[in-house]
Amino acid sequence: MKTALCLGVVMLASCGQGSGNGNASPALLDPGAATAQAPATFRVTFDITVGAFKGLWKFDEDMDEACAQGLPACKLPDPADVKKRLALIGWRDIVMDPAKKTVFLRRKGMSITLGGIAKGYAVDKCVALLKTRGFTDFMVQAGGDMYVAGSKGDAPWVVGIRDPRDQRDQMFALAPVKDHSFSTSGDYERGFVKDGVRYHHILDPHSGQPARASRSVTIRAKDAFTADAWSKVMFIDGPTLGKKLIAENRLDDFEVVWVDDNNDVTMTPGIQKDLKVLHPPKPGI
Repeated sequence: MKTALCLGVVMLASCGQGSGNGNASPALLDPGAATAQAPATFRVTFDITVGAFKGLWKFDEDMDEACAQGLPACKLPDPADVKKRLALIGWRDIVMDPAKKTVFLRRKGMSITLGGIAKGYAVDKCVALLKTRGFTDFMVQAGGDMYVAGSKGDAPWVVGIRDPRDQRDQMFALAPVKDHSFSTSGDYERGFVKDGVRYHHILDPHSGQPARASRSVTIRAKDAFTADAWSKVMFIDGPTLGKKLIAENRLDDFEVVWVDDNNDVTMTPGIQKDLKVLHPPKPGI
């Protein structure tokens, strides 16, 4: 038996802009092809062509600080510019040719981003590598995406769900995890507060605005790619529609914990017996 603790941040970012064919690496084609084969109900919400909004919305630390200090740099995109970029959103206009290793975007100005799935993809690659080397007990983490294998000695690994409105190291719930991914998407990672409203990086492709149905979503799934990708869908759609999508797509070995826009905690039945809620999530903007 080999035991390892593997903690790291891995980021793959591949995007194309404009029209025409472009050569693509496996790091783009593999996850891109997986999303292309996903159900339409998934692709309608998780649309990798939201890369068209790059540079329009700014969610870096400088913006956060500017808004906290009330500086002129704290400003929202012009609604007219958002509307123009919305016209460039549409997964049906992506043409991938794995044999030729090319990606074609049908409309000039389109752009794709793998920011919503890259870390999950990278985690799975790392997990596969560790398993081929004989490791059985380990954790691999990239940002909010994690895979937990085996156990921690005689005890299970226990992971937490961050409180969306508390300090970074404060958890509101804990759960034992074994041989599964446990991944969280939250509105607190990249964003800012302006005029009492939080703006964050998880954009709804239908509006071009930050999604409003959730504060955080945590998914326990069989692999990190599934958890990473579907966490954005569950975040944008919220618990009511999210549960419907789980049933419609017959997602098995797939559990979700939502902290919704009202700060209420909702979860699927399969994780209720395992999740220990330490306290209600802290209120706040």
